[in-house]
Amino acid sequence: MVMKLEQPTPELPVADVKAAQRYFRDFMGFEIGWFHPEGAIGAVSHGNCAIFFRETKGEIHPATFWIFSADVDEAHAELAARGADIVDPVDDKPWGLRQFTVKDFNGNLFHFHHDLSDSETGT
Repeated sequence: MVMKLEQPTPELPVADVKAAQRYFRDFMGFEIGWFHPEGAIGAVSHGNCAIFFRETKGEIHPATFWIFSADVDEAHAELAARGADIVDPVDDKPWGLRQFTVKDFNGNLFHFHHDLSDSETGT
């Protein structure tokens, strides 16, 4: 038997789960999935990409995430139109990725990317 794994689902600590869900819906184009007030936990998703949020009372330490996008330029245009905080514009990086970076209101960084070797414009 061979273990089969799928994409991981991060759980981000946030001060307010519903506010995080609204932010990801409004600025990042995600759909609000579910919310459980007893556990102060909720989720958003966009296609196969899901993110869980859990209410945290203490200090929140931002994290960095990488999200694959089949069309980084299209993703950039959509997120820019939604008003997302794009802190690094679309660019071909020397490490072989076309990417841009969005920062959410909790300071988390999301690198949207695709591998240039998999694209028509790649080397």
